[in-house]
Amino acid sequence: PERNNFIRRNRIIAGLSDATLVIESGYKGGALITADIASSYNREVLAVPGRPTDDYSRGCNNMIKKNIAVLVESSEDIEYIMNWEPKGSTNQYYQTQIPSFTEDERKIVEALYYNPGLMPETISARTDIPVHRVVSMLIEMELRNWLTPLPGNLYLLKVKPV
Repeated sequence: PERNNFIRRNRIIAGLSDATLVIESGYKGGALITADIASSYNREVLAVPGRPTDDYSRGCNNMIKKNIAVLVESSEDIEYIMNWEPKGSTNQYYQTQIPSFTEDERKIVEALYYNPGLMPETISARTDIPVHRVVSMLIEMELRNWLTPLPGNLYLLKVKPV
């Protein structure tokens, strides 16, 4: 809680979080430092807008204006931005129809099935597929609706391995 540990502590928080939500901040508030750190980690930055005349809304409004943060007005906005299932959803997460995979696709699917939320570099290391090939395959697999990209260059599977 000591003032001189604020930035170090929030650097850790920004790294552990999928997103940073700034609800209120002055033009040079500490929350803006955390948001900047989160952005540098390729994490989603979200902000709640406020009245233009309110000093404690200027930081959020400025981040939204400069496209540094995504505007958030409700919890539903956060669910949508983060690709979270809405409360009470009866949808099954995985597709019911299981596609047939090539050998490399199967390796990626298995890596993501047993370790949800991996980065392309990690997938490459676990599958022995070169990173450039993993990235192009992830794009193809996303277009087939087999996986979902998450903030922070992470991927989550939507199909089950055979």
